[in-house]
Formats: sequence, C-alpha cells, structure tokens
Amino acid sequence: MTLILGLSGGMLVLATLISSYRLVRGPNSLDRLVAVDMLVALMICGLAVWTIYTRDTTIVPAIVVLALLGFVGSISVTRYRVPDHRIEQPVAPAGTTTEETGT
Repeated sequence: MTLILGLSGGMLVLATLISSYRLVRGPNSLDRLVAVDMLVALMICGLAVWTIYTRDTTIVPAIVVLALLGFVGSISVTRYRVPDHRIEQPVAPAGTTTEETGT
C-alpha cells in the first residue's frame, strides 16, 4: 500500500511540474486557465492521497471546498474572458448586399 501511495505522490508531483510549466509558458490565456484548473485538481488529488495515507477524514471538507472553488472560478473566468487577439472583421459599406461584397 505504501508503494502505491508513493507512486501516486510521485506522479502527482510530476503532473504539478508539467502544469506549472504550462502556466508559465502558455501561449494564451486559455492555456493558463487550463493549467490553473489542473493545479487545483492536482491539489484535490494530493489531499485525497494524503487522506488515504493518514486515514484521517477531517480533510474531506477541504477537498469539497477546493472542488467548488475550482468549478466556480473556472466558470466565472471563462464567462468574462476577453479574447487575447481581436481579429477585426471588415465591415461592408451600408446599402451593399453580400453578393456585391463577395462574402
């Protein structure tokens, strides 16, 4: 059992390092948002592994709170996110149809 928990902890640390790299080097804000969500999920998993290792269930409410905060945070950031690069669409002159403009 200790070997399995040790391997689980090691994989969580490796996943945390990879997610931290994506958080720092993400090419756009959506990549960074996914990295933050991944870090929250890894914290939840780490707390769950710790709870199994210590057989102490007092940490379970913290796991639930982290899950709720991660969900609400992701939804709110995604809802009010501004695109990284706005692409300007050409506006057709007033009174022209789509056949005249070629679009």
